[in-house]
Amino acid sequence: MKRETKKEIPSAKDHSFAVITATFHEDITKKLHLAAINCLKSANATSVIEYFVPGAFELPLASQWVGQTHAVDAIIALGCVIQGETPHFDYVCAESAKGLCQVGLSINKPVIFGVLTTHNIEQALARCDENTENKGLEAAITAIEMVLLQKKIKKLA
Repeated sequence: MKRETKKEIPSAKDHSFAVITATFHEDITKKLHLAAINCLKSANATSVIEYFVPGAFELPLASQWVGQTHAVDAIIALGCVIQGETPHFDYVCAESAKGLCQVGLSINKPVIFGVLTTHNIEQALARCDENTENKGLEAAITAIEMVLLQKKIKKLA
């Protein structure tokens, strides 16, 4: 089932975010990165810190470092892994997903998995296009929604 990205972006006022982007497949990840940054800026995020890592496998460790050293409300991890002829794809996808999940649980903050895992370049390009289906935009909206949810839950506690 396809999830539609909301057309209205929630407010990120008074919240800080980090966007960590893998540079492997830079022609794709740059578009994800710009969509996420533009979304956070248009949502009036208080601050947006940007970092770059070589590939998707490095995203969890960089996210942990950022989460431990910066007062951010959420981290958005962006990357792209395209399936090749070897099982390398499976390992990179699984370990980056698992690692980012573990980081989020360990720092108790949203760490959003914005890594494209596609069979081919065409699928990756379709997911970074400048439209509402851009997965960088979707990751940024998800980060804002999670920060607002955490704030609501804390308020009710």
